[in-house]
Amino acid sequence: MHQLARSLLFVACMWVTAATAAQPDATKPLILGIHPYLPHDEIVSRFTPLANYLAKAIGRPVTVRVGRDYNEHVEAIGDDNIDIAYMGPAPYVQMVAKYGRKPLLARQVINDSPFLKGEIVVRQDSKLGSLKELKGRNFCFGDNNSTMSSVLPRRMLEDAGVPLTRLGSYKHLEGHKNVALAVLAGNCDAGAVKSEVFQEFQSRGLRVLAEMPPVADHVFVANAKLPGPLVRKLRTAMLALNTQPEGKPILNGIHPDMTALVAPKDSDYDSLRTLLKIASSSTSRPH
Repeated sequence: MHQLARSLLFVACMWVTAATAAQPDATKPLILGIHPYLPHDEIVSRFTPLANYLAKAIGRPVTVRVGRDYNEHVEAIGDDNIDIAYMGPAPYVQMVAKYGRKPLLARQVINDSPFLKGEIVVRQDSKLGSLKELKGRNFCFGDNNSTMSSVLPRRMLEDAGVPLTRLGSYKHLEGHKNVALAVLAGNCDAGAVKSEVFQEFQSRGLRVLAEMPPVADHVFVANAKLPGPLVRKLRTAMLALNTQPEGKPILNGIHPDMTALVAPKDSDYDSLRTLLKIASSSTSRPH
């Protein structure tokens, strides 16, 4: 009898141990991953208040991680190696096409507009007046996967009859601000930046050559392996942010004109998929 009791106790302990091991570690920090669209330290400074707010809301630490580059960031959330990802529109649709849908948390709204905007810019003293005139000229892009500093401007140049092969030269720089600085310095005849950066550098000598079509703005997505209740807590906390006393400073820290985080839908990005000719994956994730 004693032997049977010991055997049953052993089996029970093994079952509890196995069940515990199968559960996510609730004390392990969640990773909030950001693509490197600004210098590393500036991104950490901008997103740490949000990480602290989410940590308080879910009762679990949240740390900020800056991706090495856009591709690495897309792969990290695609492979569920980070827990929360802040993604630009083009990387998001590319990620969905390759890895399938992820749980959506929130989409940012800038100046009460749900759309991301950008410009192809030149120096104010440039004689260039249209995209067609960029044939044989030097162009500066941002990261190869950046929506506003690379993906959309390439499409616009192609539509204007100036594919990459018809430029005099082109190069990819790290971050929108470096593109603006390169154009101002005369290292490039033109470049592409998001509106926030154009507005920052306009008074230093930039002007708009062409506006890019607006697309649904940046989105926060979650690791598909996170438990459903945790995903819902994160989503609720984000969507309530603009109603919280600390909400405005947190939102404005990420973007000076951010007014809210709103509920996103994957279909918000269908117009961008059409522009980029990227098909949406039919794979559906839970939560």
